[in-house]
Amino acid sequence: MSETSTLIGYKGRTIPREELALVPTPEATTTHRPVPHHEIVQALVETLGFRHIGVVHDEYAVSPDGMKMFGVLDLETEMHGARFSIGLRNSHDKSMRLALTCGYRVFVCSNMAFSGDFTPVLAKHSKSFALVDAIPVGVDRMQRNFEPMRQQVETWRRSELTEVTARLIIYQAFIESELDVPKHLARRVHEFYFEPQYEEFQPRTLWSLSNAFTSAFKELDLIPQFRATAKLGGFLETRFKQNF
Repeated sequence: MSETSTLIGYKGRTIPREELALVPTPEATTTHRPVPHHEIVQALVETLGFRHIGVVHDEYAVSPDGMKMFGVLDLETEMHGARFSIGLRNSHDKSMRLALTCGYRVFVCSNMAFSGDFTPVLAKHSKSFALVDAIPVGVDRMQRNFEPMRQQVETWRRSELTEVTARLIIYQAFIESELDVPKHLARRVHEFYFEPQYEEFQPRTLWSLSNAFTSAFKELDLIPQFRATAKLGGFLETRFKQNF
């Protein structure tokens, strides 16, 4: 295993599925049995296949030491202007649990947004953990969120924002630190929203503001981007309930 292989996918770069098999997995102990990143992805893809859900694109980011992995799998399942996606994370060093989340990727600007934070599919990589049992449970939970997520997107498309409300949400996210993301992105979110690059996001809506955030997040390295994106859905849904 070369050092280059573990570094690939870091600093904004991603790796394809087959290169995950090159990332080394630490030896198991009596209490901790790391599950190789590529085995988790393989189990996830197979589980989706059993449910007749195809994967049209997937990409992964791995930390420099190979211990942490984040990934996103875009699914065949679509809604207006967007495609459902699955976010995946795993670690070999007990720093975070194996977890999944669901979201969407917008076609026009290839932005990705998750509906909430990552939901664990197991407590820890213990010797009793069975991947073949855990992944199907996680996929079932996410499938149940597809229709509510579709409805959420359509609601956000119809939810018009005043200029004051849009500025307040950006202020709450960055200045009041209600969203755990780098503060230097505040200006970029402001620019993407008030100077939209795409006609689809000209309407002054919560949907357009959501895409302003995810456009700014694309300037982060992949692992921080996945983390920030996963937190966005819950933050904006709270703002929606407060303002509408």
